[in-house]
Amino acid sequence: MGDRRGLMSAPPAAHCIRWPVMAVMLVLLAACAGGGRKDGAPGASAPAPYEPLDGPPSVPFDVDQLPEPEVRAEPRSRYGNHTPYVVLGKRYYVRDSANGYRERGTASWYGTKFHGRLTSNREPYDMYAFSAAHKTLPLPTYARVTNLRNGRSVVVRINDRGPFVGDRLIDLSYAAAVKLGVHLTGTAPVEVEALAPGGVPLTAPASAPADGQVSYLQVGAFAEKKNAKALSVRLHAAGLRGVKVVRSKSNGMRVYRVRIGPIDDESEVHQVDRTLLELGLPPAMRIRRPAEG
Repeated sequence: MGDRRGLMSAPPAAHCIRWPVMAVMLVLLAACAGGGRKDGAPGASAPAPYEPLDGPPSVPFDVDQLPEPEVRAEPRSRYGNHTPYVVLGKRYYVRDSANGYRERGTASWYGTKFHGRLTSNREPYDMYAFSAAHKTLPLPTYARVTNLRNGRSVVVRINDRGPFVGDRLIDLSYAAAVKLGVHLTGTAPVEVEALAPGGVPLTAPASAPADGQVSYLQVGAFAEKKNAKALSVRLHAAGLRGVKVVRSKSNGMRVYRVRIGPIDDESEVHQVDRTLLELGLPPAMRIRRPAEG
């Protein structure tokens, strides 16, 4: 998955420099073809002699007619859960459990280039099913993915490893990307929350945090206090509660962070996200810290 971009990846072989000698041209064409499917990801299938560009299917389909997976108890897959594993020189550790997992980050998607190929747990990838790839969650894991830009959500079954591009959090199947509207932008900020059978979140109860910390939503960080203050006033005016400016240091420099919280109620988190969207602001980043006065 290291070569997956969510939209288009490397240029096709036809874009290589053309040479007058046919033999040399054939060598160049072979060299320009894409590499292996996942850059060494566990369970990856053998690369094809020529890697086509990734993208959407040529025939439209109605994503609303596709059923979301039923969240059920499954044993850990025999393949794809080896830990640690190394991709592109970086070591990854598969989590012992999905319990308590909830994280925000960037989602991308993959489509026709990998359709029918084996996922990391040796199941054929189906771009018309609601599935996903994640670097460290056990395979399989069921999770709810929410697009923080538009509030859309979908339940996916995670059966693959990746994405190994930058700091991306999850790679969605094409169907899941369409359901969330991510196929239009290529990437989007999302929240991923692991689910137990019946669709119940596996996150720890907000009333009894195991680490003694609470959650905050960080809306911005500024070098100038007046800018942080202006944002906090704007958030107060929009009806948001618990807004505060926190002074801290980063790399020896004073930073003023605008935070909302503590906040652990999911309905309140989604309401904050909707308000930020209406104000034209990016989604907040969830952080966990000791309670701030």
